[in-house]
Amino acid sequence: MPHKITLTGSATGPLREYDRYVAFDMREKGSPSAPKGLKKSTFISYTVFVAKKAFNKTGLTKKSIMHEKILIQGEPTLDIPIDECPGEVGVICFQITVLPNKNDKEKNQSEEKKELKQEVSPSSEASQNTEPKEQEEEQAPVSQPVADEQKKEAEIVQPEMKEKPVQEEKATPQKKTMPNQPKGTQDVVNFEEIIVPEAFLKTRPNPEKTKKVIDFVKRTGHLDEPLTIEKGSKVLKDGYRRYVVAKTVKMDKVPVVYEYQK
Repeated sequence: MPHKITLTGSATGPLREYDRYVAFDMREKGSPSAPKGLKKSTFISYTVFVAKKAFNKTGLTKKSIMHEKILIQGEPTLDIPIDECPGEVGVICFQITVLPNKNDKEKNQSEEKKELKQEVSPSSEASQNTEPKEQEEEQAPVSQPVADEQKKEAEIVQPEMKEKPVQEEKATPQKKTMPNQPKGTQDVVNFEEIIVPEAFLKTRPNPEKTKKVIDFVKRTGHLDEPLTIEKGSKVLKDGYRRYVVAKTVKMDKVPVVYEYQK
């Protein structure tokens, strides 16, 4: 069974057109988690081969491919002639996706903040409108017998009101919050510190589900769920698809929950 490969970046050479496919060169760093004692691998050059129909659907051109950030999913091949494959590794592309740049992401975030402000403003106006009504009710005259009854009720209720906040504070312990992170996040760790088992590396996440998570990250700026790692060793236990997405969009830090060693 052929190995699967995922690349991210921009083309490092001009687009070459053939009869039914196009080709271009990319480069990417090798494995960031090399065993201790070995030097970290340098850049590896790839030559990517894409069917013309799939390439045309992306809207890329000979000029834009040099500037746009793209995601390539495919498998390595040794069957391409040397003249057509100047890179160290040839890759036959199954799926090509154009990734958004940072300017688009910042623009989307600013638009979301504006929408939130617009939603909050009507509620503040409503609170202002209710304040005069409350003041009018307080100023309304009250007969003496009714006033005496209200005073007695207030004396009975006040001790209960004083005790309730104390009990609620004891019953509800404060939880540690992680701003701008998915629900359930316990911690945020450096992406490069996470160790991926060999069993995960041999699998290929579903491209459609992976793209949905990528789209979610573009909209919100964070993953939809935290990764599950082992406490101490930081070995990945669950969430390999989200790990691939974090690698694709080049996240420096990722949200995690811990699974403690037995």
